[in-house]
Amino acid sequence: MGYSSLFLICFLLVVVLSVSNGQPLVPALFIFGDSVVDAGNNNHLYTIVKANFPPYGRDFKNHNPTGRFCNGKLASDFTAENLGFTSYPPAYLNLKAKGKSLLNGANFASAASGYYESTAKLYHAIPLSQQVLNYKECQNILVDVAGQSNTSSIISGAIYLVSAGNSDFIQNYYINPLLYKVYTADQFSDILLQSYSNFIKNLYALGARKIGVTTLPPMGCLPAAITLFGSHSNECVDRLNNDAINFNKKLNTTSQSLQKTLPNLKLVLLDIYQPLHDLVTKPSENGFFEARKACCGTGLLETSILCNHQSIGTCANASDYVFWDGFHPSEAANKVLADDLLIAGLSLFS
Repeated sequence: MGYSSLFLICFLLVVVLSVSNGQPLVPALFIFGDSVVDAGNNNHLYTIVKANFPPYGRDFKNHNPTGRFCNGKLASDFTAENLGFTSYPPAYLNLKAKGKSLLNGANFASAASGYYESTAKLYHAIPLSQQVLNYKECQNILVDVAGQSNTSSIISGAIYLVSAGNSDFIQNYYINPLLYKVYTADQFSDILLQSYSNFIKNLYALGARKIGVTTLPPMGCLPAAITLFGSHSNECVDRLNNDAINFNKKLNTTSQSLQKTLPNLKLVLLDIYQPLHDLVTKPSENGFFEARKACCGTGLLETSILCNHQSIGTCANASDYVFWDGFHPSEAANKVLADDLLIAGLSLFS
């Protein structure tokens, strides 16, 4: 048994003991980003990028659509469970009473948001800059509920999960001639990373000290991306995957620089690229039947309003599929990804 496996077993034992005592590993979990982690903030926005209707959520608690872009749980939901929470960080905009429900964290993510401010504006989503302001408002509410001292402990001890960048490329750069004719993908990456750096600094200024940031996934392997950009091939689009790899390298460099310049910051990169690439290229080895087509509809393109209860061809068993819709993993795939995230984020707890 390797050191990492032994360390993981010991860590999971700590988790089990903590959970059995009713104590999560951290006081709270705060989530920022895009549709990969949106738990329903877009439900009440004037946007077409929503998932609060069937068949979304058909395998979730009570079989209800919540606004999650999945048939069931998101990777961030499994992460909350792995940390010992008995409920998931609620979608901040969906809360009618923003009081004690915020004590264990909140979800500020908005589908079609990203590091690039204009991506969110294009789809009437919540930009990361506004997500930070919502978090600041949340802090003030926590002070009223728990007091300043307790709030400070919650803020400094909490885990902050960030997932963004995918929408900037797939839903903006690649389809927007105002961007792709002006900037190379490499230049666009630099613009995104400047925004990312500012975002982390703003979170840090508000007290965040334990931040986990997901990398870009293998964008060229998303069913909709293959359909749109694959030139009638059924293979992953190398150009898009290479752009993701390049971005992730820069994300790592930028994150290391931020960690060096911001005292006491733990900023950990959580690799989504390799685990999801493995699921797509070796589905049967990972317990999946289908990785090219998604479960919803034809499985080649549908997402959001195109994935609805009338979508013809929607699969009966989503757990056989790596993808639920054209852009988003199934609950079964999210479980695999969340377990990998836990291993990657171990240093946040040490």
